[in-house]
Amino acid sequence: MDDDPETVTLRALVEPRRRSILRLVAHDELSAGEIAAAFEVTRPAVSQHLTVLKDAGLLTERREGTRRLYRARPEGLDGLREFLEDMWASSLDTARRLVEHDRGIADDEHHAAG
Repeated sequence: MDDDPETVTLRALVEPRRRSILRLVAHDELSAGEIAAAFEVTRPAVSQHLTVLKDAGLLTERREGTRRLYRARPEGLDGLREFLEDMWASSLDTARRLVEHDRGIADDEHHAAG
């Protein structure tokens, strides 16, 4: 069974180096070599991270001659952002209902005591 897009995005982001790579290319297009130079890991390891990020839709890759240039795709986070916003809205709604319920019990107890 294929994972939903939010799961793929979360799996890509769970690794700290991948998050660091995204930060590096958030505002600047960088070559694979420039990205690799920022980390104390092998170039093949960075290449694997780049592939995971690309497959998750979080990076774009552009070829310029023999160089591969990478830039973050902020829209790649849209599905995850929507998922989290839905979860947050649902949690807020649940919290609101619980508070209203608690206040209702407190009001009933206050009226019974009076």
